[in-house]
Amino acid sequence: MSFSSAALLAKLQALPETSCYWVAYSGGLDSHVLLHAIAQISDQLNASLRAIHVHHGLQEEADLWLQHAEDVSQRLGVELTSLKLNLQPAKGESIEAVARDARYDAMRALMGAGDVLLTAQHQNDQAETLLLQLMRGSGPSGLAAMPESAALGEAWLVRPLLDFKRAELAVYAKLQDLKWIEDGSNHDLRFDRNYIRHQLIPLIEQRWPASSSTIARSARHCAEAQQLIDQLVIQDHALVQVDGAERLTVIGLRELSPPRCRAVLRHWITVNGFQLPSTIQLDRILDEVLVAADDRAPVVTWAGVEVRRFREQLFIMPPLLQHNAEVTLPWSHLSPLPLPMGGWLHLKEQVGSGIGLDIWRQGVVDIRFRQGGERCRRQGEQLSRSLKRIFQEVLQIPPWLRDRIPLIYIDGELAAVAGFLICEPFAAPVGQPGIMLNWEMDESIADQLPK
Repeated sequence: MSFSSAALLAKLQALPETSCYWVAYSGGLDSHVLLHAIAQISDQLNASLRAIHVHHGLQEEADLWLQHAEDVSQRLGVELTSLKLNLQPAKGESIEAVARDARYDAMRALMGAGDVLLTAQHQNDQAETLLLQLMRGSGPSGLAAMPESAALGEAWLVRPLLDFKRAELAVYAKLQDLKWIEDGSNHDLRFDRNYIRHQLIPLIEQRWPASSSTIARSARHCAEAQQLIDQLVIQDHALVQVDGAERLTVIGLRELSPPRCRAVLRHWITVNGFQLPSTIQLDRILDEVLVAADDRAPVVTWAGVEVRRFREQLFIMPPLLQHNAEVTLPWSHLSPLPLPMGGWLHLKEQVGSGIGLDIWRQGVVDIRFRQGGERCRRQGEQLSRSLKRIFQEVLQIPPWLRDRIPLIYIDGELAAVAGFLICEPFAAPVGQPGIMLNWEMDESIADQLPK
């Protein structure tokens, strides 16, 4: 099937209805063909048509490319929105990856619910993507390469040209006498994709001329396999998830085979919004964290993520912020108190609960954090216990949080553990006014505490 406006229309008509199509237009051959072809059938779309051009600010010619985009859009009668990015890749970051992520973030912000963003990746791009993922050691998800459609916030990202080769788009461009921009960076072999495109693909095509279509077919097979894996993983995740919390049961994970366990961990990490680890780091969770003794506190870390274990549960979180447990915070009797690791302490008067109002008003109040050796006699108990035992056995607070729990001291004595308990003899008597201490904690800490 050769490429034409009619072939594009057939692709679009197979999609759910939308009120607006947006074409990501760089000015190169592929996006120029897409924008030109869709402009020819715009009266048959039953939707508005707009173009987006992203000015990355990375190359000297970027201003000329923007002018070209404006000229072409005007000639085709398509409204153009231009976006200027201020990209500042950190040392060691991939410029390609930073530019791609920033580009899609900026375009997603423009989309309305149900809008469709059309991009011009084609069959050759799909083959290059699969080879690139293969060189990175990706599994079925990565080898599925680029899906034809995917959610983009409340909108949709659609690649209608994946069934067409670059050569077919070039034929269309020649027949329509199109003039496009040649980006010199596309020939820079320092970039992995360019190396695959200009060095590897020509060698492969000498031996296997139909390689782009067969590689794309393999990507579709991988995508189907990944769909089956996803269905199984969702079922497994539901079985090992702790009720009401984004934690996993260690016992449940141990009952899964290693491949299913790894799949569940990847799914769990992804749905919590974290970056996936390397294979080595993922295996460390299986080989070190899941099999550790109950009295150990193993942790596996990678960029922006920590996976920890307490008792028979697996926790995932951002890295813990620096915290000085030796700090002492004076507290007035009325105002809310900001805490150094985030969150606040608030007061509320309530009869028969909390710290006795008279004790609170007459004492000197300060906030401290656990140092070791603290003791508390809980309400209704005759003997005091160490705070360490209370945290471990009664409150079941994970060890990495125990020196971050605010402790309320009155006249130098431990009076309460914020959000958890009151120590005697500071509790308000039955029927008498008291001060309830509300710990408004950071969400990441709240997710790690017992529900």
